[in-house]
Amino acid sequence: MSILWFLPTHGDSRYLGTAEGAREVNYDYLQQIAQAADQLGYEGVLIPTGRSCEDPWIVASSLIAATKKLKFLVAVRPGLHQPSLAARMAATFDRLSGGRLLINLVTGGDRGEMEGDGVFLDHAERYEQSAEFIRIWREVIARSHAGDAFSYDGKHLSVKGAKLLYPPTQSPYPPVYFGGSSEAAHDLAAEQVDVYLTWGEPPAEVAKKVADVRARAAKLGRSLKFGIRLHVIVRETEEAAWQAADELISKLDDETVIRAQAAFAKMDSEGQRRMAALHAGGAKRTRADLEISPNLWAGVGLVRGGAGTALVGSPEQVAKRIEEYAAIGLDTFVLSGYPHLEEAYRFAELVFPLLPASLRNNVQPALPGKKLNGPFGEVVANSYLPRASQS
Repeated sequence: MSILWFLPTHGDSRYLGTAEGAREVNYDYLQQIAQAADQLGYEGVLIPTGRSCEDPWIVASSLIAATKKLKFLVAVRPGLHQPSLAARMAATFDRLSGGRLLINLVTGGDRGEMEGDGVFLDHAERYEQSAEFIRIWREVIARSHAGDAFSYDGKHLSVKGAKLLYPPTQSPYPPVYFGGSSEAAHDLAAEQVDVYLTWGEPPAEVAKKVADVRARAAKLGRSLKFGIRLHVIVRETEEAAWQAADELISKLDDETVIRAQAAFAKMDSEGQRRMAALHAGGAKRTRADLEISPNLWAGVGLVRGGAGTALVGSPEQVAKRIEEYAAIGLDTFVLSGYPHLEEAYRFAELVFPLLPASLRNNVQPALPGKKLNGPFGEVVANSYLPRASQS
């Protein structure tokens, strides 16, 4: 099982949809989150992409020296990057970081944003271009280990004698992650990527996606891993967790939700359509309506595009839901929470100890039976080291 956290390069706050409780996202803050994730035992961090975000490659590069083991899930954007250039960027980053690069293939779904970036392809054409892009990218990097060149003549992209002189640390190439809910997305995942990511839908729906992509890959003689992108709101009790969920959207007004949903409705992303359906395009506002599956809450998606659901509950409840997704076949969990610094600590402290031993062995917080190398906690009365509660 792999647990990744998230760098909020598009902003962070204690409340969604308002400047109240908001935080300036600058290098110092991003470094705090990255170092916390590194020290707490998260395998890596996802860095978002798009015009609402700081550039992911520059952010990731700036954090190499500030971290030790942390991996960076960084986007390539067909139509914005050329595949050979993206291959050189990836190889350089992978070498300089000591093999800590993960690649997120992003096709895009916001037509207004893409046209602003000079991409005027429709949904089907974007997936055609993305398939060609990642095919070239993979081959150029894979062949670099032997010093070979690669040529390709496609509908949207072509290269002649593309060559990479300095191969990456990882072989044959840094792992490729990808998410999408359309037929074209499932075909692309089955044919070319290493990890298929889904946004947080109820387990039964996720199981359908996993089965479909797995079957398509099997027909091609391939296998791949599966993961999920979720927010988390975990507290020591279920009651406190749901109170925190309510507080997260407590400053939202109707106008903000309406404007956000109107913008999301213009996108041609099947995944975004499925997210919107979970809260009826913003019409659902109460916990009873927004808890779409046990401990799975669609409130984040009222104003946030992309991943719009959160696991909400006590540590035991959240761990149980993660195990349910793992039973479906998911082994990668890309998580986030508001504010991202505090929630990274909270999730690691409360949930890591309840997850499978294969993950617990890699995390930093002191666990029952683990020798304290301390200091852990505040020394009591100038003399006594604190110990775990006996209750």
